[in-house]
Amino acid sequence: QVQLVESGGGLVQAGGSLRLSCAASGGTSINYGMGWFRQAPGKERELVATINWNGGSTIYADSVKGRFTISRDNAKNTVSLQMNSLRPEDTAVYYCAARRSAGPSTSEKHYDYWGLGTQVTVSS
Repeated sequence: QVQLVESGGGLVQAGGSLRLSCAASGGTSINYGMGWFRQAPGKERELVATINWNGGSTIYADSVKGRFTISRDNAKNTVSLQMNSLRPEDTAVYYCAARRSAGPSTSEKHYDYWGLGTQVTVSS
């Protein structure tokens, strides 16, 4: 059983940056595809970015392309999301997810493990 713990959320002004981290433990996550999702109040959860097992393949939501970067450090069992040029519409709870497959996936149905989330609030 893999446990995922997110950190790095907080309050930031529009135009600022935050770096989210996700620490994985309790299983062999090195070969897992990983993703970051977010859910804003009153909205469905949506994909932000996903990465394959070795970091060689990434997919981003159109709304974050060019501003966010997903990366991973398999030696440390961590996945990160660098968020730059933040906007008020990026305000949401951000979730880390892992899937028992090496590739990336844009569908939350393909993920087997989820963290509890970290709040990101961007003020205007």
